[in-house]
Amino acid sequence: MIDISNLIFRDLAIQKLRIPPGHTAVIGPNGSGKTTLLRLIAGLITPSAGAISIDGRHTGEIETGFVNEFPDRNILFYRVEDEISAPLRFRGISCRKTLEMADAIIREADLSYLATRISKQLSGGEKTLVALLTAVISSPRILILDEFDSHLDQESISISMDIIEHTGAEYVIQCTQNMDLAACCDQVLYLSEKGLQLTGTPEEVFSRLIQTCFYPGLWRIRDGT
Repeated sequence: MIDISNLIFRDLAIQKLRIPPGHTAVIGPNGSGKTTLLRLIAGLITPSAGAISIDGRHTGEIETGFVNEFPDRNILFYRVEDEISAPLRFRGISCRKTLEMADAIIREADLSYLATRISKQLSGGEKTLVALLTAVISSPRILILDEFDSHLDQESISISMDIIEHTGAEYVIQCTQNMDLAACCDQVLYLSEKGLQLTGTPEEVFSRLIQTCFYPGLWRIRDGT
């Protein structure tokens, strides 16, 4: 369980929040603190006050994968295969084992055609898929996705969801503006400028958002709203 208590960082304040294992969507308007919350959980920034623990451990003690909205800003290596294998090299895993694991994960994602491509020359969607494989190759317990789907077409989203499903990550926390995607998650957090407003299953949260732009489009068709 991810436990957050008396958390304060700039304009974000959360008195108490528990995030169970599974796939959690974080939704809400721009400026509501969604990215800040994800970065705090990932241990990339430290709260001004309060605490975050993951199964009783500090955030920095947990293997975490992170994909942001603009993954091309974090590309380090010339070739795609080298980029994907970078986390393993940084951990001191042998070159042979690293290449085997990189080849395996690229094949499993059916993206072998990208392996020898130049990283900077990929399309936005391809860069996002590469960033996702880079984030999951070390089998993180927590996978955090900050609107990574904003530049993906439906086919790439489907590929991404398949990759995520097979990572084995205990916690997947995804900020998204795609409400249909959020509706498929196990739980949803809704933040506004006033802070954390709603938590629960998709049915529980979206039932409170029917008259807003955050109600899933497919649910509108289903419900006739």
